[in-house]
Amino acid sequence: MALYLLFESSSGYALFQAQGLDEIGQNTEAVRNSVSDLNRFGKVVQLTAFQPFESAIDGLNQCNSVSEGLMTDELRSFLELNLPKVKEGKKAKFSLGVAEPKLGSHISETTKIPCQSGEFVLELLRGVRLHFDKFIKDLKSGDLEKAQLGLAHSYSRAKVKFNVNRVDNMVIQAIFLLDTLDKDINSFSMRVREWYSWHFPELVKIVNDNYLYARVAKLIEDKSKLSEEHVPSLTEIIGDEDKAKEVVEAGKASMGQDLTPVDLINVQLFAQRVMDLAEYRKNLYDYLVTKMNDIAPNLASLIGEVVGARLISHAGSLTNLAKCPSSTLQILGAEKALFRALKTRGNTPKYGLIFHSSFIGRASAKNKGRMARYLANKCSIASRIDCFAERGSTVFGEKLREQVEERLDFYDKGVAPRKNIDVMKSAIESTQSKDMEMEEVQPDEASAKKSKKKKSKTEDAPADGGASEDAKSEKKEKRKMEQEMDHEEGKTNGVNEDVAEQDGAAKKKKKKSKDEVVATDETKKKKKKTQE
Repeated sequence: MALYLLFESSSGYALFQAQGLDEIGQNTEAVRNSVSDLNRFGKVVQLTAFQPFESAIDGLNQCNSVSEGLMTDELRSFLELNLPKVKEGKKAKFSLGVAEPKLGSHISETTKIPCQSGEFVLELLRGVRLHFDKFIKDLKSGDLEKAQLGLAHSYSRAKVKFNVNRVDNMVIQAIFLLDTLDKDINSFSMRVREWYSWHFPELVKIVNDNYLYARVAKLIEDKSKLSEEHVPSLTEIIGDEDKAKEVVEAGKASMGQDLTPVDLINVQLFAQRVMDLAEYRKNLYDYLVTKMNDIAPNLASLIGEVVGARLISHAGSLTNLAKCPSSTLQILGAEKALFRALKTRGNTPKYGLIFHSSFIGRASAKNKGRMARYLANKCSIASRIDCFAERGSTVFGEKLREQVEERLDFYDKGVAPRKNIDVMKSAIESTQSKDMEMEEVQPDEASAKKSKKKKSKTEDAPADGGASEDAKSEKKEKRKMEQEMDHEEGKTNGVNEDVAEQDGAAKKKKKKSKDEVVATDETKKKKKKTQE
């Protein structure tokens, strides 16, 4: 049975025929040894046909289809034209070797051409790839490398194309940085408390919050200088006037040791650094909320921005999270506990990262597992809508959140929740109504802009003052005067033309009368001559 090889190069499709396989035998080791020697390999494999790509765009399209295991119309026509034709009802006496098994199955399904893909075929194709520039005579040195580089760049660029506003990598980095900042701020705040407590130990019991403690320590500096004048500023920071007065009184009767000015300066600088980190953490959280509303609005509205971002970061991307079933999403983040339970044959975990949601905390102890399973189901639906929907909206997330609330009431009070079909229908109707409103708003905005332009023009006209109106009236009067002058000149020209016509007619009459007199005199002279 003859063996043909399909090679997809960066410059076009090539079809090779493998000959003399009986001598070598279908042994991968023998083929591997013969690949490096061109003289030996050239006797086995010969070029049958070559079809170059029309353009770089055509090459990119062909490359995309081959990578997805699809046969294009160009490839089909190329194979049908160059391969031996198979009669109906009879088996083919050849086979086609391809590198991609998916592509081979698609070719065999559509064209009934038998295809094979194995180590033997791959070794032959490796040799073809190694000596491909030698088989194509018209191919110049360096052209194949340029075509490979250009196609590789365009292919990778096409695969990496994405919507900039829906980049989930930014969310992953932001949530990692947020967790790191929380740990760092806690450790640094404890260090500020321990350091400043040598000077003012009573402040720790009065001010519990780490950020407020750093601000108060920055404001107080030296406790011996505390007085009633500091009460308003302390009240602004703490938010409670009684606590501010308590801080002043505690400073007066403090048991802490005095610090040198250099030590106080270092404490103040470190407290300022902790305050800056805390403020940056707030800004980063706001950034995370806005990014989550752009990337996964339904998931954020259902389970919250932070928990949704942790799920996305743990899955690797929003697409990976959307591919996960709800059972996997439920225990996402509890992999160690799961494998430990499987190893020891104990109870498997009921929830992972999803436990941080408020719904799990609100459920009773016996219903936590059921609530986690139900919430994971809704989170998988929301993530799939966010990943594959063309337009982002929070309608489905809000409806799914209502369903989770109803399920909580059902577990606690026994109130029957709505059916999922009814909720989804209402969500679809609300999205369609919003789309209709958006379409109606766009022409309204266009008409409003036109009316604003007209109003601006009318407002600009009186704003120019009476000078512009006077100028317009003067121009109108000049035009009227010019029209009247043109009319009078037309009349006078008409009268002159009439007079000139009358003079010409009188001259013509005079000439005619003179000619008649001359003619009568000549006739009289002729008559006299005849009589004589």
